[in-house]
Amino acid sequence: MNKKIRLIKKYPNRRLYDTEGSCYIRLVDIKSMIEDGLDVKVIDSQSNEDITRSILLQIILEQESNNEPLFTTDSLENFIRYYSEHSREGFNDYMQKSLQFFHHQQQALQQQMKDLMTTNPMDFWRQSTAKNLEMWQQVQDSFFKANKRDDNEG
Repeated sequence: MNKKIRLIKKYPNRRLYDTEGSCYIRLVDIKSMIEDGLDVKVIDSQSNEDITRSILLQIILEQESNNEPLFTTDSLENFIRYYSEHSREGFNDYMQKSLQFFHHQQQALQQQMKDLMTTNPMDFWRQSTAKNLEMWQQVQDSFFKANKRDDNEG
């Protein structure tokens, strides 16, 4: 299944143009698109260079600069350290798997809350715990495999 990507162009005057909506937008609009489940691609209108990552980082920077940041200072310091260490690939794999796990957990929790209305609560919590432990074990196994690979290379 091909997921449609929303194309945004960034012009030299720093304005962002939504090609599907045929209108100028702001970073907050791109943030809303992403929150709504859309994938976006931002290109520089002059060079056709894909600048999506830098736009996403700008959105994260704005979010982190607000009163309720997602990452602690310690977390940010560790991210910086991982850019220069040999465990960069392992950390990237771990973060990807962790975010996938978290996303899956959020979806599962929403579904479980719906199911809770029609099932025995004890069965619900027992099944939830078993699923959570199984998924967490998979994330840990992936992380340890990546670190073992890094150790063998060093």
